[in-house]
Amino acid sequence: MFDFQLFLDAVFGWPLAEGALLTVALSLAVMAVSMVTAMGTASLATSPRRLLRWSVIGYVWLLRGTPALLVLLFIWNGLPQLSPLFRAGWFSPFLAAFIALTLIQVAYLTEILRSAFAAVGPGQREAGAALGLHRGQIFVLITLPQAMRIALPALMSEFITLLKTTSLATVISLKELMTVTQYAIATSFRFMEWHGAALVYYLVMVSILTAIQMRTEALFARGRR
Repeated sequence: MFDFQLFLDAVFGWPLAEGALLTVALSLAVMAVSMVTAMGTASLATSPRRLLRWSVIGYVWLLRGTPALLVLLFIWNGLPQLSPLFRAGWFSPFLAAFIALTLIQVAYLTEILRSAFAAVGPGQREAGAALGLHRGQIFVLITLPQAMRIALPALMSEFITLLKTTSLATVISLKELMTVTQYAIATSFRFMEWHGAALVYYLVMVSILTAIQMRTEALFARGRR
C-alpha cells in the first residue's frame, strides 16, 4: 500500500529539497551562460562572412541532432580519455553536466534568438541610425528589447525543458533531484512514495517558472501598449 507518511516525509525532508536546489542552481547557471553566448552566435548566424555563418549553422546542426544523454556521457567519460587534465578532482559531475547542457542549450537558444532578431524589421534599425545611434546602441536600445519580447515564450519553454533535462545527470552521479530519489529508493524499495515526492518538486518548480513567464509577458505587453 501507498505509505502516505513516507510520502510527506520525502516531500518535506531535506534530501529531496537539497537535490531540487542543485537542480535549480544547475539550470540557472546553464541558462545564464547560454543566453549570453547565444546572443553572439545568433548574430554570427546572419553574418555576411560565410565561414562564420556556416560554422554557427554546423554547430547548431550537430548539437541539436545529438541526444542530450550522449553529449553528457561524452563530456564525462570522453574528455578524461582525450586529456589527463580532465582526470583531476576539479572535473566534477556538476561541471561536466554544466558543460554538456550549456553546449546543447546554446544551440537551441541560437535558433530562437536568430529568429527573434530576424523578426525585428530593418526599418527599426534604419530609424535608429537616422537618429544618430551607432550599431551597439541600435542593438541594445531597439533590436534587443523587441527581439526579447518575441522570443520570451520560447525562451521560458526552453528553460522549463532544461530544468527537466537536468535529470539526465543522474547517469554521472550528480546529486540532483532524480539522483537523490534513486538513492532513497535503493535503500527503502518504496518506488511510488519517492517518485511521487520527486514529481511534486518538479511540478512546483515548473509552476513557478510558468507564473514568472506569465508575469513577464504581461509586463512586456504593458510596455508595448
